[in-house]
Amino acid sequence: MAEFDSFRPPEPPRGPKRRSGSTRYGGKKRRRGEELMVPRADFEQYDSYYGRPIVKFPPWEWPIGVYLFLGGMAGGSSLLAVGAGATGNRELQRNTRLTAAVAAAVGSGCLVIDLGRPERLLNMFRVFKLSSPMSVGSWILGAFSGGAMVAAAAEADALTGERAPLPGPTRTLLHALATPAGVASGLMGAPLAVYTAVLLGNTSVPMWQDAHKELPNLFVSSAACASAGAALVTTSTGHNGPARALAGVGAVADVVASSVLTRRLTEPLEETMEHGKAGKFLKAAEALVIAGGLGAVFGGKRRAVAAASGVALAAASCLTRFGIIAAGKRSTEDPKYVVEPQRARLRARQEAGQVGDSITTAS
Repeated sequence: MAEFDSFRPPEPPRGPKRRSGSTRYGGKKRRRGEELMVPRADFEQYDSYYGRPIVKFPPWEWPIGVYLFLGGMAGGSSLLAVGAGATGNRELQRNTRLTAAVAAAVGSGCLVIDLGRPERLLNMFRVFKLSSPMSVGSWILGAFSGGAMVAAAAEADALTGERAPLPGPTRTLLHALATPAGVASGLMGAPLAVYTAVLLGNTSVPMWQDAHKELPNLFVSSAACASAGAALVTTSTGHNGPARALAGVGAVADVVASSVLTRRLTEPLEETMEHGKAGKFLKAAEALVIAGGLGAVFGGKRRAVAAASGVALAAASCLTRFGIIAAGKRSTEDPKYVVEPQRARLRARQEAGQVGDSITTAS
């Protein structure tokens, strides 16, 4: 008995079997009971499943791509700010704190645009459910944004010479909370940069689901490139040393993570990242990340080169996020990207001897 037989016990033996006959379908003799109710899909002939996709792609438009990009930039910038503060690099700390807050604010605005109504964002905070990446991610975004805004407000007040009309106790409290708030947002920076990858991998989109183990690595390296790029653009060459180092490490990690992800995809899902719109985006992102990383490491002490490298790295990160979205969308449009990986996983389970579950016995 299998595990699920406890819910539906096996049927009792039937009476004597009737003499099996034969019938003809398509000019071929087959024993009764052996005919397929539905012919096996021929993916060379049919490009859809009864004219409709097997899996429906989420109704996401460009604001979600921008949100994914800015979320990574905000998370990486907050971590860079914590490091800059620990080493006494005040210029880099100020710039990365402001970048983190602006990126989080604009990204949240893009999320509201996609949701359609602002109150829907508040509804995401009604519960906290550990089993839901969306619920956990919403709370991560809220906690991060609160700390990042406090730290950025203190930096903006100091940058303007404390000219804002704030009462004395309020200003004193704001500057006192700047450091703990910045550290708190830094602690939330890495989860903010990676939770969206977990969210994508938890969907039914074939490419994202198949790459659920590799997507977090790509999103973290892409966030490092975006935050380093923003710091290179906004910070002088005398204080951009940590950003140049992060740019070099992030560029190498990004190229490796993208290559590993593509190589480990189940056939034929790698096609979704190599052709079409996704292929163009990801190839351009790879070229930009290599150029930006080399420029930051070897020419980052020159202001023009540092700024150009920063723009290239940020653009590469943005293209990577949009490329992953495009690859996921393409994987839902062709039935072969849905069914062939399922068949491959079924064969792997059967070859491994896993034949006592509902997946293998249903075949």
